[in-house]
Amino acid sequence: MAIELKQQTKLTQQLVMTPQLQQAIKLLELNRLELQRLVQQELQENPVLEEGLDGEEPTAAELSDATPEPEAPDGTSPEEVAEIAEPVSDPEPASGTEDASTSDKFDDIDWQNYLDSNPHTGMEMRSGDDSDHPSLEATLTPRQTLKGHLEWQTHLSGMDEEEQQVAEWVIGNIDDDGYLCASDEDLARQANVDEETVARVIEKIQTFDPTGVGARDLRECLLLQMAAREIVDPLIVAIVDLHLDLLRRRDLRGLARVTDVSVEVVAAAAKVIGTLEPWPGRELGGDDPIYITPDIYVHKIGDDFHVMLNEDGLPKLRISGMYREVLGRRSGVENDTKAYVHEKVRSAIWLIKSIHQRQRTIYRVMEAITKHQRKFFESGVQYLKPLNLRDVADDIGMHESTVSRVTSNKYVHTPQGIFELKYFFNSGVSRFSGDLVSSESVKQKIKMIIASEDPRRPLSDQRIAEMLKRSDIDIARRTVTKYREAMNLLSSTKRRQIG
Repeated sequence: MAIELKQQTKLTQQLVMTPQLQQAIKLLELNRLELQRLVQQELQENPVLEEGLDGEEPTAAELSDATPEPEAPDGTSPEEVAEIAEPVSDPEPASGTEDASTSDKFDDIDWQNYLDSNPHTGMEMRSGDDSDHPSLEATLTPRQTLKGHLEWQTHLSGMDEEEQQVAEWVIGNIDDDGYLCASDEDLARQANVDEETVARVIEKIQTFDPTGVGARDLRECLLLQMAAREIVDPLIVAIVDLHLDLLRRRDLRGLARVTDVSVEVVAAAAKVIGTLEPWPGRELGGDDPIYITPDIYVHKIGDDFHVMLNEDGLPKLRISGMYREVLGRRSGVENDTKAYVHEKVRSAIWLIKSIHQRQRTIYRVMEAITKHQRKFFESGVQYLKPLNLRDVADDIGMHESTVSRVTSNKYVHTPQGIFELKYFFNSGVSRFSGDLVSSESVKQKIKMIIASEDPRRPLSDQRIAEMLKRSDIDIARRTVTKYREAMNLLSSTKRRQIG
């Protein structure tokens, strides 16, 4: 059979990525604060977008006209594309121009007089520079750091100019935990002085607050604190100076043998050492706390749970009436200008539609979670059920990848506290009766068992596994170990206390 070349026409459908679909998928993954930043950025970059009051949004017809054909990126299913590009119904928009009577009312207000009589507003709109009220920047206080705290004490310590220069190098090599991370030789080379001067400066810095700062290791840190607190018990000094490794392993019997005292006396000494601070810089170091703002609220009203989206601070977007007029003119507007405005309007309407679709999808997913985990919302984590993405996706008629994107980096405020949406999706542990129990419920049981144990005889992981089996939970010892370590709970040997 001869091989020949032929041209053939073939009609096929192909899924490709578009900028609009990229934006819609990205919006699904954003949490509330990230969405707020994106909306503010779009308000600055797109001239046809403006912030309006409730209801001042495009109509459903406008959204439908501006919606491009659904296309998908690689790895995105056609079902998810249909969900993202599905048109939504929107409330009727208000007029694009302000009501004249309302505008006149605002024009009649003497804002300067209002600000003069209400200084608590904090708005600095007075004319001239004779205002007695401090600006917002003047009321801010910088967060105190360990480095700044040590430098402040350096200026009050009576060091000469050379010692202060060496102290800057020493403080610069102290980490957030308060430990000195450089040798005397390295510091002497950096500061171009002799090692005796470096040692003298380090000794002065080790007298600063917080006590124990500037130590090279844990042993020196504890000894500095003991000296400051005048702890001179020979047994305590010997344990810290010579047998700190045994104390770290909580080998109290080993300490009793090497120090030739009873276990009870060693336990009493260990309690005193336990009052010392192993990380002296912890109080002033570390990052600023991160506060969680929930994206969704679940409230119990009567016998039912109701889902409410958190839209505080999220601007209501609308299309500027001025640019709508530009598109409506048949003459007097250049074609290039009209094309530019039309493109910006399509982009703005797609953004508004994508935000609406995102909010509706989050709402539906949270409703499904509430239905599946009703006992959790009523009674707590011990009643959390095993749940996977497919269960919720089948319940709301969406694809699993859509549910996964919606639940990423989102938090919900519930009667039981604030949780990440991913928290409600967890694996199950088999019961002997045949059904499943949530892994989070099992972790909670392990935590409660350890909290109620005798600290002098802590339970081993094998013992905890046996107790769970008596509670109709089929679990292995290695699984108990994995769950315990995931909760940052110590092993039985390190939990043991004497006395």
